[in-house]
Amino acid sequence: MSFERHSAGPRLYTVGTMSDRLDCHYCRAALQGKKYVEKEGHKCCVKCFEKICANTCAECRKPIGVDSKELHYKSRYWHDTCFRCAKCYHPLANEQFVAKDNKILCAKCTTREDSLRCNGCHKQILPGGRNVEYKGSAWHEECFICSNCKKAIGAGSFFPKGTDVFCVTCHEEKFAKHCVKCKNPITTGGITYQDQPWHGDCFVCETCHKKLAGQRFTAVEDQYYCVDCYKTFVAKKCSGCNNPITGFGKGSNVVNYEGHAWHEYCFTCKKCSLSLANKRFVRHNEQIYCPDCAKKL
Repeated sequence: MSFERHSAGPRLYTVGTMSDRLDCHYCRAALQGKKYVEKEGHKCCVKCFEKICANTCAECRKPIGVDSKELHYKSRYWHDTCFRCAKCYHPLANEQFVAKDNKILCAKCTTREDSLRCNGCHKQILPGGRNVEYKGSAWHEECFICSNCKKAIGAGSFFPKGTDVFCVTCHEEKFAKHCVKCKNPITTGGITYQDQPWHGDCFVCETCHKKLAGQRFTAVEDQYYCVDCYKTFVAKKCSGCNNPITGFGKGSNVVNYEGHAWHEYCFTCKKCSLSLANKRFVRHNEQIYCPDCAKKL
């Protein structure tokens, strides 16, 4: 919406007293010795001028007579006393003015008209005043409040939800997920494991407390271990090679028998080394044999 500064122009006709014999252009009354008006090449008496030719004041809607001072601007006309600010009514006949939205305004009212209005209290935000702007709207700092607790957010952090805004505390209480371990809200980041939310700092190895996000780990009875701690402190030892059975990499399959466990690749005949996974075997003196070798014992 644009506006310009202007000055109003003078009247567009002349007024005089007729000394020669001449009649009014409209009523044909004699004009000699009388005041007359000449407009657009026609001379007429004052009465006909005010009835037929005079411009209508844009403010009071009355004719602008020959004894009145007339001002005009962009095809609109005013008595000089009617040419005033549409807001404060200050006379503008001899001053600069601003034409905006078909209204005439003084400089002061133009400044007020153009200043931001608070979306909270709908009052003006004065130039230089502290305010908050968001998505094309503006608020006084004290009017920018949380939709839930109604406390002023001001220049602090906030979270938008539709047409509402929430302070950090209320957003955490109403919308944030809560960590399954510490029960506190997760405001930034966070991870999800088996549909449960965690702070990254809470999802750690049970033994060494190393963060597990993005790392290989093992869950044992709702406790989580990094690979190294699982091997050292938790994993069963293979009855064949005596190394931990981790389930990672080679030998992820496990053979269990009578409380003992083996890597699948370690579950072999003690004598001929035949793999016995998913096959018949004989256990003798804590060792594993294939049926053929067992017969030779």
